[in-house]
Amino acid sequence: MQRDHSLTLLAVCLAALAMPLSFTGPAVALSAISLDLGSDTVGLNWIVNAFMLTFGSALMAAGTLADRYGRKRLFLCGVLLFALSSFGLAAAPTLAVFDCLRASQGLGAAFALASGMAALAQVFDGKARLRAFSMIGTAFGVGLAFGPLLSGLLIRQCGWRAFFVAAALLMLVALAAGLRFMHESRDPDAEQLDWRGAVVFTATLTTLTWAVLRVPELGWNHPLVLALLLTVLLLLAGFIAIELRSARPMLDLSLFRYPRFIGVQFLAAAPAYGFVVLLVLLPVRLIGVEGHSELETGRLMLGLSAPMLVVPTLAAWLARWWSAGALSGLGLLIAAAGLVWLAQLPFGVLGAELLWPLLTIGVGIGLPWGLMDGMAVSVVPKERAGMAAGIFSTTRVAGEGIALAVVGAVLATLIQHGLAHSNMPSAASRLALGQLAAAAKLAGMPVQQMAQIYVHAFQNLLLMLSGVTVLTALMVFSFLRAPAVEATESERLAA
Repeated sequence: MQRDHSLTLLAVCLAALAMPLSFTGPAVALSAISLDLGSDTVGLNWIVNAFMLTFGSALMAAGTLADRYGRKRLFLCGVLLFALSSFGLAAAPTLAVFDCLRASQGLGAAFALASGMAALAQVFDGKARLRAFSMIGTAFGVGLAFGPLLSGLLIRQCGWRAFFVAAALLMLVALAAGLRFMHESRDPDAEQLDWRGAVVFTATLTTLTWAVLRVPELGWNHPLVLALLLTVLLLLAGFIAIELRSARPMLDLSLFRYPRFIGVQFLAAAPAYGFVVLLVLLPVRLIGVEGHSELETGRLMLGLSAPMLVVPTLAAWLARWWSAGALSGLGLLIAAAGLVWLAQLPFGVLGAELLWPLLTIGVGIGLPWGLMDGMAVSVVPKERAGMAAGIFSTTRVAGEGIALAVVGAVLATLIQHGLAHSNMPSAASRLALGQLAAAAKLAGMPVQQMAQIYVHAFQNLLLMLSGVTVLTALMVFSFLRAPAVEATESERLAA
């Protein structure tokens, strides 16, 4: 039985490893994909956003479905969907098909992660459960750290399609291990899925992402963008009304009366714009604008992501003496300093000059990264821990998708402000995606001048991200200083 439990953990770890690989890898492959499938700017933006959108919006619903219909069953379905989507991506004939498959890949990731974590919680207890969940975190860290490098190696040797074949094969191993060794479990008292809430929540995120992705070409004041943003507000109001009236809401809004829970949500969103967006934007800059190879870019990206293999463990050790909130806020301030440092670097800098600010950002984000999940369930009464964990995961993953769309639109807007004549929206959009030559041709400007405009816009963007990170750190310090929840709701009612 112990062997089965260990191999179940291996299956979930392999699935967890493939997810960040499939997030960071396509950023390195973006230029190669655009050469094969087309350079439509909105379609290229959806390569990353489609995956994050379905991943983030389906997590809470996937947890409910796993409890109701079987954790093993949903895990196998999610892993199989992810693997089939990955094989489809390797053979995608058009950019539109590619984006649709990325969306189904994200849905498979949500099913696999939510059900896999729930399955592990049934077979491990106490310290063994903590060790098992820390191994999941380590698998994510490995995927983040080595995704760009693996993508660069495969693109150099076999082409970008080989990367998705590798991800599919990894998931097939996870499928075989889960099929053979994972034991089925379900909650006989599981609640029905809040279908109305799930549909409206997904529609809200989709509409918001669509609106933001149209900004670079249309502008913030375009009637279509304004109509989409108004629709987002209406959908959000509808979602809140549905959840308040539902007997079994997908999102229990009453949790937001706990100040520490609000602080944890700020903390969950912080890595999205202080770290995750760089995993996409930096490869675009290094490959598309500065002309470095995919392999060289993958090596450089290790400076940003490699601290995730070590620093979360160090943070857990330091939490014996310092509060988790203080460590997390300090980490965000360190990351903000790294963003300012990175913004000062001129065009074409490589080696140690680039490595040190990237390491600073990675170390800063690594401090809260290993503490956030524990805080997510410790800041509310224990009988609300499952819902709190689901909200936290959704905030983190959905926040990453929204941050990517918003930051990309802001970068294109900053580039457009650096240009001075007609046909600028299309040129700015292409330059934001690293299509330097095409942007220069559209703008009728020298390539070197366009590169300098990009670098200036990128520097301003990093300073803006640093400011947002500092504000988030202050919010974390403020909210997480509130008294911890010590009694359960039932205990308070009894008193």
